[in-house]
Amino acid sequence: MTHGRAPGAPGARDAARRALRGLVMAATVRIHRPDAGYALDEPGTFLGSGYFVAPSWVLTCAHVACGGEGGEVVVVYEPAPGRGMSAVPGHVAAALPEGAGSVPGGWPAPDLALVRLSEPVDHECVYLSERPAAYFGEGTVLYAGWTVVDGHLRMLDGTLTVEGTIGGWTTDVQMRLGNNDLPDGVSGGPVIDPERGEVIGVLKSRSDHARGGTSTGLEQLRTLPVPAGELKAEADDLYQAVVHAHDRYHRDRQRHPDARRHTWADVQNQLGARPGQTLSPDERVQLLGRLADLPPPASTRSLLDLLGSLPDFEAPAPLPAPRGWRDGLGALYEYALDDGALYLVLDYAVHVMTADRPFLATSTPAAEEALWAGVWQAAQRLGPGRRSALLERRRTRMAARPPVPVGGAGGRAGAATGRSSVLVEIVRRGWEPDHCDWSVFVVRSDGEAKRIEEVQRVPLAGLPAHLSAPLKEAFRQCDTPGRPAVLQVATEHSLLALDVDEWRLGPEDERLGTQRPVVLRCTDRDQLMEDSEYGPYDPYGGKREGGGSPAAVVGGDRRLDVDEERRARWRWLHAHPVTAAVLDCDDGLRKPVPPVEELRGLSHGTVPVLCRFDGHGHEGGTDGLARLVRGGFGVALWRRRHGLPEAVCGEFHRGTLDQIAGPAGAHRLPEAVHDLRSRLRSGRPETFWAHGIALLYDDPHQPLPGAGDLLEAP
Repeated sequence: MTHGRAPGAPGARDAARRALRGLVMAATVRIHRPDAGYALDEPGTFLGSGYFVAPSWVLTCAHVACGGEGGEVVVVYEPAPGRGMSAVPGHVAAALPEGAGSVPGGWPAPDLALVRLSEPVDHECVYLSERPAAYFGEGTVLYAGWTVVDGHLRMLDGTLTVEGTIGGWTTDVQMRLGNNDLPDGVSGGPVIDPERGEVIGVLKSRSDHARGGTSTGLEQLRTLPVPAGELKAEADDLYQAVVHAHDRYHRDRQRHPDARRHTWADVQNQLGARPGQTLSPDERVQLLGRLADLPPPASTRSLLDLLGSLPDFEAPAPLPAPRGWRDGLGALYEYALDDGALYLVLDYAVHVMTADRPFLATSTPAAEEALWAGVWQAAQRLGPGRRSALLERRRTRMAARPPVPVGGAGGRAGAATGRSSVLVEIVRRGWEPDHCDWSVFVVRSDGEAKRIEEVQRVPLAGLPAHLSAPLKEAFRQCDTPGRPAVLQVATEHSLLALDVDEWRLGPEDERLGTQRPVVLRCTDRDQLMEDSEYGPYDPYGGKREGGGSPAAVVGGDRRLDVDEERRARWRWLHAHPVTAAVLDCDDGLRKPVPPVEELRGLSHGTVPVLCRFDGHGHEGGTDGLARLVRGGFGVALWRRRHGLPEAVCGEFHRGTLDQIAGPAGAHRLPEAVHDLRSRLRSGRPETFWAHGIALLYDDPHQPLPGAGDLLEAP
C-alpha cells in the first residue's frame, strides 16, 4: 500500500474518493456481442465489463471478449456524464494466454484481452499503475463493472477485501478478493488501489458463485507476444503501443485540463499519493508522458541491463520482467524510499534518453531534449554534486551511443505529378452559397486537361451523387493496375473544408480517400493576393535567408513576385527533406496563424500544419488557410476536427511530425496521406490521430484549366 496519506479533514478525503469513483465509472464499459445493433440496453447481447486503458483500447477478461463471434464485439460506453450511452465496434487484438480457448470452469490465467476500437471516439481512460500488483499490501480495493439487475443493465461498484494471493510472487499471481457478492457481468472491470488512486488489476468473478472473486495484475500484460522481427515503429509492438498511448493521454490531459472534470493526477494529489516518496502525481504523469514520446527499449534484456547499470539500484527485477520505460520506473519506487529516490529516478531518465534505439522517429531528438529539460528542472532540488553527476552521465552516454537511421512514412514518388490524374473544379455560386457549379477533367501527365462533364447549379449537399458517374468514368480512364489515379479537388478556400475524402460514389463503394490519394487545390489564390495587405509583391528588399532555403530576393531593389516565390517553395520542397510546423496551436492552446509577412519568412522546406482548422468561419480556420495561400505555400496539412476534444491534440502534433516530415521530399505526401487514411479505415489505433486529415497540394507548374497557358511539368 502507499506510504502517503490523504491530507486534510475526512471531508476532503471523502470528496477525493467520490471524484475517484466518478473517474472509474466514466472509463468502465460494457462488452456486447456484435449483433447488439441499436439495442444497447438489451441484456441478451451483454457479455461482461471492461475499461478504457488508452485512446481506442479496452482491457477486459479474455473469456468476456472472446464471447463474441470471430473476435468482434461492441463496446458500449458513456462519452460524458448525462450524454447517454454510445456504441462502437471493436476487435480482440490479443488474448492471454495465447492459443487458449474457453474451457469448462473458466479461462486459464491470466485471462486478459485487449480490444481495439474500429473507429476513434472521445472517452475517458483509467490510470494504470506502473507497479506490479504484488506490491499491494493487505487491505481493501475498489471495483466497478456492469451487471443485470431486475432485467436491466446497471453499473455496480464497491469495495472488496484482499484475502491473499494465488500463485505467489510468480508470473501468474492473482489476488483473492472476498466479502462481497460479485454477480455475473462484472468480470473484466477495473480493480483500484483506493490510497494511490490507480488501477492495479482486472476483476474476475468466481464461476462457482462463491462470494468475492480474483484480480489479475496489470503486469501480466507484459507477457504479450514480443515481435519476432525488427522493431521499426511503436505500433509494431502491441504492448508498447498501448502503454505509450496511455501515458501520453494522461500527460496531455494534465497539461490541458477541463475545468468541468478532474484528472487522475488531480485526484491522486487530493488523496495524498506520492509515488516512490519522490514524485508528485503531476510530476509522475509528465515524466511518463515524456518517456512515452521516445522509442521503446530495444529489448527486455536491454532494459534489464539498463536497470542493472544504475549505481544506486540493486533490487531484483520484478516478474514478469519490465518491458517498457514505465515498468522500469515502477521498479524503482519500492527500492528508493529515502532521500536518494529523486536522484535514482532522474539517473534512470538520463539512461533512458541516451539508450540504444530500435528505431528513430522524426520527433525523437525533440523528445530527448524535452525529457532532459524536465530532468534538469527537477534536478534543481538536488545538491550541486548530483546535478554535475547527471550532466556528466548524459554527456558520456550520448558520446558513446551509435547513430540510428531515422525512419519515416513511406510513399511512392510522383504521387500527383508525372502521371494522369482526375480533377474536379467546384465553383460556389455567389448569389446561392449553398449551390455550386462543377466540372470533371482528366489531366494527362503532360498537363493537358480534357473535360468529361460540366453541370451548373447543384446543391453542395448533393455533390457526391451528382459526381458519381463522371468521376467513375474519369477514374476508368486514368487508373492503372495497383496504382489508382490521384483525385485533385479545386475550389475556393472557403470550401476546402469539404470532406471529399469521405464521399462514397455508391452505397457499396469505399470512401474516395481510402480508394486513392485525394488532394486539394485553391482556385481563388489570385483574388486572395489582391485582397492581401501586402499586394501581389513580396515586401522584402535585399537578400533574405530562409533557414537553409534559397534567397527569396536577389537584388537590393528587386521584389520577388509571389508566384515566383511559390514556385521556388514548391521546387525546394520536392528536392529536399521537409519539416512539418504546427502554426495555429501551441501545446494544445489555440493561437492565430502568423501574419503573412512572418509566414513568408519560414524556410522553404516547411509544410504548414493547422491543428485548429474550422471550415465554418472560426478564426484560425479558413482565414488562417487564406494566409498560407497568400504566403506562397502550395503544400499544407490540416484536419477537420469533427467534434474532437478541444484541448487534447498531442497525438496529432506528434503524428504529423513523424509521418509527414522526413528525408524524402513533398512528392510522397499524397501517397503518405492516402496510406494513413487506408490504415485509419482498417481500424489501426496508431493512425486515429489522422481522423479528418486533409492535404493542400497545389502544383504551380500545373495551372488549372482556364487559368492561362498550361506549363510543362517540372
